[in-house]
Amino acid sequence: MKLLDIVIYGSKGRMGQALIHTIKENPKLNLSGTIDEGESLDPIESCDAVIDFSHAEATPAALEKCVRLGKIIVIGTTGHSNNVRNLITQAAEKIPVIFSPNYSVGVNTLFWLTKRAAEILGSDYDAEIIEIHHRLKKDAPSGTARKLAEVLAEARDLDYEVDTRHGRHGITGERTQNEIGVHAVRAGDVVGDHTVLLAAQGDRLELTHRASSRETFARGALRAALWARDSNGGKPGLYDMQDVLGLR
Repeated sequence: MKLLDIVIYGSKGRMGQALIHTIKENPKLNLSGTIDEGESLDPIESCDAVIDFSHAEATPAALEKCVRLGKIIVIGTTGHSNNVRNLITQAAEKIPVIFSPNYSVGVNTLFWLTKRAAEILGSDYDAEIIEIHHRLKKDAPSGTARKLAEVLAEARDLDYEVDTRHGRHGITGERTQNEIGVHAVRAGDVVGDHTVLLAAQGDRLELTHRASSRETFARGALRAALWARDSNGGKPGLYDMQDVLGLR
């Protein structure tokens, strides 16, 4: 089968560099171009798929070009506004869009485990999420922490926007049964740690994923691009890594 021609959008960032390195190790892929902030989007014209690890404000430009040219786009950028999320949803009506807060196979297993644990343990167990990232990360909570909170909210029939508590300060009162606590820590060069804490009277369960290298995210994003072409046949739609891994 023809090599999948990839353009890296956000190529000078930490994830962009990890993607460039990882592409060279995969015989099914070809790096056909790179784009960073302020550079022309013309390389998209000659590729099969765009991997977007730029920043939240840069996604719409690549998205519009992919829609116009009928290209696959894999979005790993986080921190998008609701307006940009709506644009992503609209684009998926015309092209394959893989939009995931985390492309690690391990983290996507954590999403699945979190859903099952929340269903089994029920609302008697308080739910808290703690995430740690490097000091240069610009958005909080991380996209992965947000997704974990959304998974918990769905499992418990709650509303993410209403029932999530981002940190606590001052006299907050007793914790309510419906709260989902999310706490962001920024320090050093931590690639990404996420812990889901489910605690009741007498016991607690902790589910933790720790990333030690960005290559785990890069391999997952590239696997998603190949899946969109080879396994999903290039069909338009909004997908994530749960689809790619068959965890639905």
